[in-house]
Amino acid sequence: MSPPTALVKRPPRPKVRRVSIALNQPAGAPALTANHAGIRRWLWTVAGLVFLMVVVGGATRLTGSGLSITEWKPITGAMPPLSAGAWAEEFAKYKASPQYQILNSGMSLGEFQFIYWWEWGHRQLGRFIGLVFLAGFLVVALRRLLPARQIAVLFGMGLLLGLQGAIGWIMVASGLQPGMVAVAPVKLTLHLTFAGLFFASVVAFATSLTPLRRPETAGSRSMAWLLLLLTFIQIALGGLVAGSKAGFAFNTWPLLDGAILPPGSLLFAQQPLWENFVDNVALVQFNHRLGAYVLLAAALWQLWRLKGSAPQSSAAKRATAIAGIVATQAALGVATLLLVVPLWAGLAHQALAFAVLAMAVVHVTRTRQAGA
Repeated sequence: MSPPTALVKRPPRPKVRRVSIALNQPAGAPALTANHAGIRRWLWTVAGLVFLMVVVGGATRLTGSGLSITEWKPITGAMPPLSAGAWAEEFAKYKASPQYQILNSGMSLGEFQFIYWWEWGHRQLGRFIGLVFLAGFLVVALRRLLPARQIAVLFGMGLLLGLQGAIGWIMVASGLQPGMVAVAPVKLTLHLTFAGLFFASVVAFATSLTPLRRPETAGSRSMAWLLLLLTFIQIALGGLVAGSKAGFAFNTWPLLDGAILPPGSLLFAQQPLWENFVDNVALVQFNHRLGAYVLLAAALWQLWRLKGSAPQSSAAKRATAIAGIVATQAALGVATLLLVVPLWAGLAHQALAFAVLAMAVVHVTRTRQAGA
């Protein structure tokens, strides 16, 4: 006779974990959901806008337009002059600036309007980037499309974007001081570097949410990080070259006006000593050249190592792309110098620098995902 049903102990049912599996995801990586596709599109759009902003900013600098708007009005400044009286008022403000009095005295209203529209467009693009980022962040945060930790990272990125806007005004204000005809090189470099930091954070976040097309082969994490660090340093050195207008001097290559190194009297002519590293055109340009050689050597070294150890890996393919684009950037830098910085070359050189940065960030992110 079998025991009563109520007295029979049944084994406990195993707990089933619900998991979301994405194709080609590396082990340990967070699973991707359908919501991430929209987040990725949003982030890549922001990255593209920042890239465009860098190009527009370069044009604003090379056309001498950055000091044409002498006030910072984050809200009301979005409206341009709409009448003859408003244009006359804006022109009068610019006439009171040192740049006009020292450099552009006698400029016509039409010439002023040309540089005004460049700076106005630069600022409007900055506002648009802020609105696009804020709108996307609110959607992600309010709908909880990502874990709290990642939402916090996005919030920090938003603060970085806001800080970048404030640094932009600090930079402009430095050029409105008595005796100044351009912005301070250090502040221009900070403005460019923080743009690079925000751009890199957006690219890294978007890459981390992008599925791998095939299993990732580990590369050298330390080498990937070194390349990224060298890229940032080189961009900062380029900012100092732009701020001090060092590209308009020593327009020969590979020597600097017939010498490997400018005379010591030129390299360290200013006092205090540290100022030579900021706005001494001889030392600033020499440092930028040296940085280019170091970055190119590092990119080629990484390519040689990965081609030798894993020639068909994704890491090796990225190393090939990075080495190629760094070599192209170096050649473009030489052409820009020899041609004495024409507008097209200056803009292409600045844009390609951020293309190198994007590739370096993707390389670091993918190498980290591979668990190297």
